Amino acid sequence: MHFLSQKIEFPHVSEASPEGLLAVGGDLSPERVLHAYRHGIFPWYENEEPILWWSPDPRFVLLPNELKVSKSMQKIIRKGTFRLTKNQAFEEVIDQCSLIKRDGQQGTWITSEMKQAYIKLHELGYATSVEVWQDSNLVGGLYGVDLKNGVFCGESMFAKVSNASKFGFISFIQNSNYKLIDCQLYTKHLESLGAKDMAREAFLRYL
Repeated sequence: MHFLSQKIEFPHVSEASPEGLLAVGGDLSPERVLHAYRHGIFPWYENEEPILWWSPDPRFVLLPNELKVSKSMQKIIRKGTFRLTKNQAFEEVIDQCSLIKRDGQQGTWITSEMKQAYIKLHELGYATSVEVWQDSNLVGGLYGVDLKNGVFCGESMFAKVSNASKFGFISFIQNSNYKLIDCQLYTKHLESLGAKDMAREAFLRYL
């Protein structure tokens, strides 16, 4: 197990455990967090835990040209039920993501410390939010880290009404020029949209 010092550096990702855990400690300064993402590492921990840094192998990713849009979603998109904006309500999106109850999780990994870290990244232009509106109500959204190299690292999404998060995710990708979406860990929801496992070595080449 690697314990981080104040120096902004990480062990090589090849030293991660079979589960993907690489290091413990450090801080969530913008400099450290961006350094981590640029090297295929991300923070993920819960309240009362130290900061845990991960680099799983394989990595769960989506190549935009492999995005799957069902016929029912195509109809919803054409119908104009939802409206999409970008970076209009970042703090509200991250708050809503932290409130969503997820299977197998007792609490949320989006701690107050994590919120503040990504708000700082947003202020620096490296964290992006996508908002989905129905009339004047925020009904879905997502946020993540834009590495400015064609890779977007998705962090979390939420939906208050059916299909809102799917609409946001699909529309965001279709209206962007990313070469890869980092989904980090497997979810059935993202698999249905075309995400798949990629060897960590291949993922690092995209970075």
